[in-house]
Amino acid sequence: MMTNLFSIFDPASSIMMLSINWMSSMISLIIIPYTFWLVPSRYNMLWIQLTNFINKELKILINKNAMGSNILFSTIFIFIMINNFMGLFPYIFTSSSHMSMTLSLSLPLWLSLMIFGWMNFYNNMFAHMVPTGTPPILMPFMVLIESISNLIRPGTLAIRLAANMIAGHLLITLISSTGPSLNSILISFMILTQILLLTLESAVAIIQAYVFSILSTLYSNEIK
Repeated sequence: MMTNLFSIFDPASSIMMLSINWMSSMISLIIIPYTFWLVPSRYNMLWIQLTNFINKELKILINKNAMGSNILFSTIFIFIMINNFMGLFPYIFTSSSHMSMTLSLSLPLWLSLMIFGWMNFYNNMFAHMVPTGTPPILMPFMVLIESISNLIRPGTLAIRLAANMIAGHLLITLISSTGPSLNSILISFMILTQILLLTLESAVAIIQAYVFSILSTLYSNEIK
């Protein structure tokens, strides 16, 4: 029995008292096409086109001296997208709706970029604190504002992803919970609404993964 609306995000799956909730994050390793030992299929070709599109988009934003990081951000996009899609299926734990998952992605990434930038390009990092053309009297305030905006970046990345996933799942659960009290005509409308919401959530799953990877790429470009 659901005690409250947010209980749909509570870990509840276990085998022999061993929690297997976070194993859903590893499903991506199973469903990724095995290009090297399977005959190419439509699914395989769709996957290749998707990864090529993401690589082209990220190459536009990444500096020429850091093209190797394209693999990292492409992997982050694919990992988040698959976890978002997995959460749309019944009885699969939605790992991307938890801050412990999203923050564990954004915080180490941001922290590694900051350590690398301050150790190798500290002059440029200081220059980013004061935008060009800032009046001298406003420079202390700009340093404070830029420092705060820089420190909250991992939090905003994590909260944005988790909040969008939570909002969609709550809306789907809220509408579906009214099913037992509806007649057959209203149930047909509810099913149609659920299909539309699932379509919308599928788009949100791709968009949020894209936003996360693009913003991470833009943050890395500031270190040069």
